[in-house]
Amino acid sequence: MKKIFQTALLVGFIVLTTATFSFAQFSATGSASFPYFHLGCLIVGGLIIVSIKRKYNKVYLSEAIGSFALYTILIALFTVPVVDALKNLII
Repeated sequence: MKKIFQTALLVGFIVLTTATFSFAQFSATGSASFPYFHLGCLIVGGLIIVSIKRKYNKVYLSEAIGSFALYTILIALFTVPVVDALKNLII
């Protein structure tokens, strides 16, 4: 029961984080240049983390959530609005 509850919490966190990423990218860029590839990478990464959590009992919930949060930040760093903001900051 504990394993199912932890997996449900992890999936909920992944869904909410992915939805937040999608909303932020849509509001920043619009529908013309939405990063579908980045969204797909985020979804596949979430599925991989969930499957690792289900397969290995030694992986803590906080480790899985933290790794997905860091993965989301890494994916967001390589989107067009963030790259443009970094260019403007440097120049």
